[in-house]
Amino acid sequence: MKQEMDTYTAEDRWVWKTLFDRQVKNIPNKASKLYLKALDEMESVLNADEIPEFKKLNAFFEATTGWQIEVVPGLIEVEDFFRLLAEKKFCSSTWLRSKDSLDYLEEPDMFHDIFGHIPLLSQPVFSNFVHEFGKLGLAHIHDKQKLLELQRLYWFTIEFGVIQEEGKIKSYGAGILSSFGETNQIDEGKANFEAFDKEQVFQKTFRTDIMQEDYFVITSFDELLNCIQTKVEIQI
Repeated sequence: MKQEMDTYTAEDRWVWKTLFDRQVKNIPNKASKLYLKALDEMESVLNADEIPEFKKLNAFFEATTGWQIEVVPGLIEVEDFFRLLAEKKFCSSTWLRSKDSLDYLEEPDMFHDIFGHIPLLSQPVFSNFVHEFGKLGLAHIHDKQKLLELQRLYWFTIEFGVIQEEGKIKSYGAGILSSFGETNQIDEGKANFEAFDKEQVFQKTFRTDIMQEDYFVITSFDELLNCIQTKVEIQI
């Protein structure tokens, strides 16, 4: 599959610009410093004025951390997902939500995939974390219990991760940063926050159909990478 730029409509462009402008204005004091740095560095290929072209994004990553965007129709098989991450290929859909669904989608669209996930992949420590995560999943692809625990780790970090910065909880997870409402919920402290502990994360269940109620707070992105690098030793 590939992205077809000529298929995007005027409504698609309006949706992208509306979502991008709204969230960029919303996150300066709510997103992690590393995410904001990444978004600023990618402005030439990721901005409100044009729907992102994956060819341009891929060219940007060729000069940085080496990731590439893999177009997928939607949710894919677990083995394919881990294999692509292990190859430094991040999955993205190419469709955008409608005007009537700006604030909530159960299935991720391109705004979630690109605005939420892609910027931090340009930062070395986070890039290494996601890459090692993919390789670890592929190594344990036939172990259902380990895959379940990895799924929970992914959910509470890459999707809904938060970090303590200068005495305040900031967001870095894509599910938060692509959601106007969830970003504000974190900023207002309307949730439960616990110090990141890998053993607790591995046991924590979650729901995909509501705003999250519980979050695990890291103190640095090195903490994530260290968790992955020691994961084999802890016998999950």
